[in-house]
Amino acid sequence: MEENQVVSLPRIGEAAPEFKAVTTQGEINFPADYKGSWVILFSHPADFTPVCTSEFMTFATMEDKFAEANCKLVGLSVDGLYSHIAWLRTIKEKIQYKGMKDVEVKFPLIEDITMEVAKKYGMIQPGESNTKAVRAVFYVDPKGVIRTILYYPLSLGRNFDELYRVLIALQAADKFSVAMPADWRPGDDVIVPTAGSCGVAKERMESTNGLTCYDWFFCTKKLDKDQVMNAILKKS
Repeated sequence: MEENQVVSLPRIGEAAPEFKAVTTQGEINFPADYKGSWVILFSHPADFTPVCTSEFMTFATMEDKFAEANCKLVGLSVDGLYSHIAWLRTIKEKIQYKGMKDVEVKFPLIEDITMEVAKKYGMIQPGESNTKAVRAVFYVDPKGVIRTILYYPLSLGRNFDELYRVLIALQAADKFSVAMPADWRPGDDVIVPTAGSCGVAKERMESTNGLTCYDWFFCTKKLDKDQVMNAILKKS
């Protein structure tokens, strides 16, 4: 890839680019196989590297937590299938980190030695590397639409509290037709969509329907943590 070649990036609100791929869990057809579920599709630079190892151990340890929120995980790097299998076996048998050990990665890890999928999702960033994928994260909703995109450089591991917070926030925003303020976490106030007219705004500010209005364009309301989580998490 030429250094000045334009990188094509999928955009928020667009359908997730389709692909078929071989993974450590068999072949997948993305995103069709995941219809009805949220998916986090993420890339890592290379197998047998320390930052990626720490991330995969964390993803695997949190997989059940993501699953409870109706979210599946799919990983990708430009390594081959046998490299993936050997690396994941090494993680389980040899690596202990931050109290994590005997960690088995059960979610699929895509083989992408041709870089076809990585290029389709803009995971190859020439300014960072021509031969490795950056740490990209794509949130795809149950309808197959991209809802959030995050990128991290090769040298920086991802913040997994934030990855989970984004998932819950996206679902809560959809379910309750609200928006989330800076640093929102379940239990915090949420933002009510801006009134469509001055008259509606005046009625809203004068009403006693549980809103707190700081001005016509900025109103919040309480949204209980249990209410949020009960609406999102699967019941066992």
